[in-house]
Amino acid sequence: MQGYRIAINSSKVSWVKRTSPSNTYKDFWKYMEIIFSYAGNLSLSKELILVAKEDMKIGDIFIWGGSPGHAILVTDMAINPKTNEKLFLLSQSYMPAQEIQLLKNPNDSEFSPWYSLTDLTTELKTPEWNFNVNQLKRFQ
Repeated sequence: MQGYRIAINSSKVSWVKRTSPSNTYKDFWKYMEIIFSYAGNLSLSKELILVAKEDMKIGDIFIWGGSPGHAILVTDMAINPKTNEKLFLLSQSYMPAQEIQLLKNPNDSEFSPWYSLTDLTTELKTPEWNFNVNQLKRFQ
């Protein structure tokens, strides 16, 4: 909004004030197109901070940076009132941005689509991708 845009000089990237402040949808979309061009699973996996599974929150991401890589979003969380077990829902999309899909839990069809934090030991198995628990990250 303040008019800063990405400037690329050889292999260095920086933010440079190039235009006057604006909050129009057209300018916002131009900015987002630049971000979409440069941000991907590989760069994002390096920028996010590691989160312990016990500290999982809505908005955290299981991410595998690569080409191709993949990311799955922790979309919702709940606590089972009978057992105090923490539960979570996962969603995903594909590149370029497409409709978001809520993931089934392939490990427990009765419990699906919920996943249990108790069952998350070293690996998270989803219908299409598997993640290691050390791939749970969040924005700083």
